[in-house]
Formats: sequence, C-alpha cells, structure tokens
Amino acid sequence: MTFKPFEIKMTEQQVIDGLRSNYGNEFTTPDIRAFCAMNDIAYSTVTRKIQKHKVSKGKWNLEVTTEAVNKIEKSFSAPAGDPVGERNLVPENDETFVKFGSFADVKKIIQSKQFYPTFVTGLSGNGKTFSIEQACAQLGRELIRVNITIETDEDDLIGGFRLVNGETVWHNGPVIEALERGAILLLDEIDLASNKILCLQSVLEGNGLFLKKIGRFVKPARGFNILATANTKGKGSDDGRFIGTNVLNEAFLERFPVTFEQAYPSVNNEIKLLGLHADRIGVKDAEFIKKLVDWADIIRKTFYDGGIEDLISTRRLVHIVRAFSIFKNKAKAIQVCINRFDDETKQSFMELYDKVDADFEMPETNEEKEN
Repeated sequence: MTFKPFEIKMTEQQVIDGLRSNYGNEFTTPDIRAFCAMNDIAYSTVTRKIQKHKVSKGKWNLEVTTEAVNKIEKSFSAPAGDPVGERNLVPENDETFVKFGSFADVKKIIQSKQFYPTFVTGLSGNGKTFSIEQACAQLGRELIRVNITIETDEDDLIGGFRLVNGETVWHNGPVIEALERGAILLLDEIDLASNKILCLQSVLEGNGLFLKKIGRFVKPARGFNILATANTKGKGSDDGRFIGTNVLNEAFLERFPVTFEQAYPSVNNEIKLLGLHADRIGVKDAEFIKKLVDWADIIRKTFYDGGIEDLISTRRLVHIVRAFSIFKNKAKAIQVCINRFDDETKQSFMELYDKVDADFEMPETNEEKEN
C-alpha cells in the first residue's frame, strides 16, 4: 500500500503571508520551491493559491492581480484618466528664439535619431532648456520634460500604480512614455537629483527597461534619446552659487558620451534676442536694449575675472524689458529686477548702469525720499 507524504494544510492568506514575510511582495519560481520545501507543501498547491498574482512566466507580485495586469496590457501606454497617447508633445516654435551656443550641435544629435545621451551644462538663465525645446520644435520631435528635484524617485520617473475611479491601475511615468513614443526625454536640472536617479542606469545604456512590478520589458522606440541640463557638471557647487546641487554618481555621468558647455549669447545675439522679446510686448527702445546688453556684458566679464560674485543672466535681462513695458521707467524696471541681490551688489550694478547710460537717472534711496 502506497502512502502520500503528509502535506501541511495552509489557507490562501497563510500562503500569502508566508511568502511575503520571506521574500517580500515580489518573488520567482525558485523562491516558491524553497518556501514549499520549508513548509512541506506541494508547489502546485501554492501556485494555485496565488495564481491571481502571477504577472509573467515564473514571476509573481502580491501587489498585482491578474485583472490589473490584463487592464495594463489593454491600455499600457494610455492609462485611464490620462490619455497621453492622444497628445501632441512637439513643442511650439517660439518667435523670440535666437540660435547660439550649442544649439546647432544638439539639433544634429536629435535629428540623427540615434540614441546618444547628451549633457548640457552652463550658468543659470542662459537658454539651455529653451534651446533643446526649440530644436525639437524645429524638427517636429516630441519632447517630454522632467524637472528633477532631490525628491525625484523611481515612481516619479518610471511610473507606478495609481488609484483611478476606485481601481488600482498602472500609470506610465515620463521615462516609459518617452521610451515607447521614441521621444526626447529632457531631464532638467539633473544635478539636483539624489542617488535615486540611478534607476535610469539601464535606460542610459539604450537597453530599455524591465518593469518588475508588472513583469513587462519596455524596448526603446527609434528616435528615443535622453538630454540633461545642469548648472554644474555633476560635481556639486563649491562656490555655493547653486545650493542643492549634488555630486552625481560617476558611473551615471559616464553614460553621457558628450557634454556641451553653454555660455551666455554674444552681444549681437543677445541684442537680437531682447529685441524680439521687446517687439512681442510693444517695447520700442533699441537704444535701451543695447545699453542693457553692454551693461550685462561688463558685469559678466568682471564676474569671470573674480571681481564680483554675481552676474546678470539673459533671463534677467528679459525680466527687465518686461518690467519696463509695465512701469515705463528704466530705473524702476532695473531696480525691481535686481532687488534679489544683496544691497552692496545691487548698488554697484545700478552705479555701473549709470555709467553705461548717460541719460539714466539713479532712483532715489529711501533716505532721500524721506528728506
């Protein structure tokens, strides 16, 4: 007479609790066989009790059900409540854009449709992000921009489960969207990231990404590429100008084949750029624009020589032109736009502009107004 070996009876919940306590929410066939050996329970019995959590061959996830996986398969690239697949992600052409710096090279890389991760570094407000957006606009390429912070993690970048209409469904992150659409992924201010950005290691190698939570591999579509912008080269900010920037992992940085150092535009390009912005908002004062650019150029040269600790960016010059269109007063436009600097720097900037523009009248100080 043949006897079957004694098998411990376990409920579905006991099996789930046991597997979770040993292997977490995600496990594979070898894990289940080990669990069965430890508990004298048949492999088929365990797999039958957790069948609804199977996400792919030899892989289970207790946070996922078969029903959810089926929904993912049906609408993977366009989650419920977020029809991103129907959107046009090509940036609009901006009439104020002026080509300068690394624009031509970046555009060639994007135009090639090769996977060639590109790092663009430079001081704040010199058009790094804007130039990438306009390169995509001119080429008709889709762009997905992600603003990186110290809090950015895998869930923000890759995606995760979201509660939609009372149901838990998978929601693509921007990286997955870009991979599947063959779009340009722009990681803006990447030097603000923590080590959580390392979840992109395999993506930066051009190999696609395996989504372990749903057991699916996402292969990059033709044209997919990653571009990153930063104020530093990923080595932190020694002078304290860019507080919050971090030292990025060397292996991560090594996955960017090329780095472009973006400088501020030349005097002629900056005059042209400001002129276009001025035309858009109805400012007709070419002489004021030229003097603003000359003023900023002198400040930058002094900054590079170590004479001062702050400078005037192209973005701030645009702010001044816009302020002038509102207040109709040069002195006030400049003053309100440089109030962000300390008193000593602000005063030196105002005095320098006074020397550049002979018709300029220095604004009154509070003491002068009181008297």
